[in-house]
Amino acid sequence: MDIKRVGLIASVALNALLLIGVCSISMGNGKVASGVAISRSGSMVNSAVRGVSALSGKKISAEQGRAILSHSPKANLLVKTGAITNKLVKSGMSIPEIAQQVTCQKIGGAACQEWYGPDRALWLGPFSEGSVPSYLTGEFPGDYGWDTQGLSADPNTFAAYRETEVIHARWAMLGALGCVTPELLAKYSGVPIAEPVWFKAGSQIFAEGGLDYLGNPSLVHAQSILAILACQVILMGGAEAYRVNGGPAGEGLDAINPGGAFDPLGLADDPDTFAELKVKEIKNGRLAMFSMLGFYVQAISTGKGPVENWAEHIADPSGVNGLTLATATKFTP
Repeated sequence: MDIKRVGLIASVALNALLLIGVCSISMGNGKVASGVAISRSGSMVNSAVRGVSALSGKKISAEQGRAILSHSPKANLLVKTGAITNKLVKSGMSIPEIAQQVTCQKIGGAACQEWYGPDRALWLGPFSEGSVPSYLTGEFPGDYGWDTQGLSADPNTFAAYRETEVIHARWAMLGALGCVTPELLAKYSGVPIAEPVWFKAGSQIFAEGGLDYLGNPSLVHAQSILAILACQVILMGGAEAYRVNGGPAGEGLDAINPGGAFDPLGLADDPDTFAELKVKEIKNGRLAMFSMLGFYVQAISTGKGPVENWAEHIADPSGVNGLTLATATKFTP
């Protein structure tokens, strides 16, 4: 058994341990994370509907109403809001419709028409009528009204799943870029990378001379797998703890879109632009997650990287494709 084979097996094992460790950290902070997500990112539409429904069955006298308003710091705003809501209800609008329209105004009018709200694009297109659950109101980016298993029926679960999806989508976009970039540079730009294929690159740290990032020893010259593992656990674990619990850059920030110091270019300053960017992020992130799954399957099936697989398919589309390679397993460490 040569050194590369040993190195590859060890690299896979250590990355598996790293994954288990990060998952353990995330699960350990699950209660805290989910509580933060719920308090910061709970559905405005559903909250509004539940709040109004809870009050609709209660009857209070005019004196009681005045007493409640007298103790509220925003009494005038409450009176105006109540009057507007009352007029809208008398005009025929339901409470959920009112809540949706208010949410659309908060998100941004132009973006709401296409990607948010009741008139957004749905998963079955013109055949979606009757197939969209009532709790999917179009408030959040990437909501196409599809939840056949009812996974998001509970608001707390919905908030946790939404945060999990966005975080995984961001990692997948970074991972997909990291998988194809070294191979592209080595194949088409002549960059001297010792092992450009993503699932074999880690084994180079056990080779003589260690691992050079992008083939350049002046960038990162890694020679210790233990040091790499420690750095990854500290940096990734620290980033997750910072995201959930806050830190020097701000406390009480939104767990998904903290803004502030985390948005130095001011991309979220305009509500319409921010709403559209969130949709682009989740759509590209979902594509990246499928891409990473495809990279794994390709690696097991062909033993080659995604760029090489793509080049071979372009050269012979009918002879090299998913159908012809579906039953092949050519991966060898």
